[in-house]
Amino acid sequence: MPIGKFTATNFRCLASIELEADAKFNLIYGANASGKTSVLEALAYLGRGKSFRGAPTSSLIRHGEQEFVLFGKVDNNGTGSSVGVRNSAAGLEVRIDGSDGGGSAGLATALPLQIIDPDVHNLVGGAPDERRRYLDWIAFHVEHGYLDTWRRFRRALKQRNAALRTGAATATIEGWNAGFAELAEAVDAARRLALEVATDSLEEAGQDLLGSSVGFEYRSGWAEERALSDVLATTLERDRQQGSTQAGPHRGDLKLTCDERQARRLVSRGQQKLLACAMILAAAETAQTALEKPLLLLLDDPAAELDADSLARLMGRVAGLGCQVIATSLEPETSLFAGSTTVFHVERGSLERVA
Repeated sequence: MPIGKFTATNFRCLASIELEADAKFNLIYGANASGKTSVLEALAYLGRGKSFRGAPTSSLIRHGEQEFVLFGKVDNNGTGSSVGVRNSAAGLEVRIDGSDGGGSAGLATALPLQIIDPDVHNLVGGAPDERRRYLDWIAFHVEHGYLDTWRRFRRALKQRNAALRTGAATATIEGWNAGFAELAEAVDAARRLALEVATDSLEEAGQDLLGSSVGFEYRSGWAEERALSDVLATTLERDRQQGSTQAGPHRGDLKLTCDERQARRLVSRGQQKLLACAMILAAAETAQTALEKPLLLLLDDPAAELDADSLARLMGRVAGLGCQVIATSLEPETSLFAGSTTVFHVERGSLERVA
């Protein structure tokens, strides 16, 4: 299983908690503001090095304390491994098996996970950067070396933008173009391959959850019939005026359709949530196949904005994945899961196993 023992100290309202997770289904229930979402947020932080709610470090440290500490025992391709995170004003410290863990990338490798929370609909209806990160997550787990390519591209983008903002000579900027375009096209190719690998799962999950055909088309962020190097040369003056590079994979997007309609125009938030859930589950399935091990799936109040039939279809799809699942709800609704469920109750930041 992805994670066994987990502890969190001074994280949000959690003074000190310990969770021994089951390999299959786990449910954390409690009243609103009791701390159940904070438990999921702490688990996610251990696998990502950041809050899925977008909170800064200062908001995550329990009031009156100087730091928070997270620790977990995880499965690393059949062998046990320890993962620890400490964060404070001094910055993020990651330790894996007692050694420097390599930052957030090391955490993502040690504890791969996905999250479905009440804001998951933003993956469909929100800004393009949400969908770019989605494709990058798949590429990170299925393509060896993608992280290095992506980091080199981001450095090249930063350097080119700095040259544009400081009014560097045309020859200087043109000197960046070839290397920038090469890295940009490598990122573009990796995202396209990630989407291709995930397409069958995406279409099947979308059909299961929405009862409709869904489509996914990646758009590069520049006129695809032209080489990026040519685009950069012809748009240099526009880039100078904007002070940033206007063409490249940092402008890419994933076009979503449902029954051949643009999915962002779906009227119902519930429909948007179901499509976003289908995308998250397909990403998890794709990564599990590539990594040859189960992932951790965190579900924060999965029933929100879904009718009983939609919720049943979602949880049926979840059960079929074979992930380790940790979910939250207001009540001990063990009927959410197809199998036996380990149940925890949280109240005022205190966590207790009850079944």
